[in-house]
Amino acid sequence: MNPLKSDEYPAIYADYIENVVGSVIDELQEQLTTFPAFIRGIPADRGDFTYAEGKWTVKEVLCHILDTERVMAYRALRFARNDMTELAAFEQDEFVQHARHNERSFEHIAEEFIALRQSNLLLFDTFNETELARKGMASGRLVTVKAFMYVIAGHLTHHRIILKERYLSNENIEHVENLV
Repeated sequence: MNPLKSDEYPAIYADYIENVVGSVIDELQEQLTTFPAFIRGIPADRGDFTYAEGKWTVKEVLCHILDTERVMAYRALRFARNDMTELAAFEQDEFVQHARHNERSFEHIAEEFIALRQSNLLLFDTFNETELARKGMASGRLVTVKAFMYVIAGHLTHHRIILKERYLSNENIEHVENLV
């Protein structure tokens, strides 16, 4: 796969994309193992924890990662299949508000992530260079299929860092450092 170029994505995604070092496929595959381990390592009593009023809980952040991966993979699929219909934005706060994430177990969230990521890796494997380079409009911004793969990987990394620094920093430091 050719490297991602800055004209393949809007600036709003730059922070996520910069989180991907090396091969995006390698990063996506590595996360397939490390992220479920991270989720399973979070103490059960931290699921409903939020570090400040109005912020999402640990479980809401984890499920936001899943929702975002689904949306970005769907966008990638549409554009890869040459469907150039402009795709609307999704309102992440509405997704979280209406999803009942706090009723779920960490184990269920981890299992859902594994199934979702495996499915997306199989999908991404079907894209050739022409399909990866296709562009479309999503949320009013021009973006390539390949860029969505980077966004998926980098978005997860972004939120894993936030979880470690803001949500889990009060835990045993040794335990938190061992969360991959």
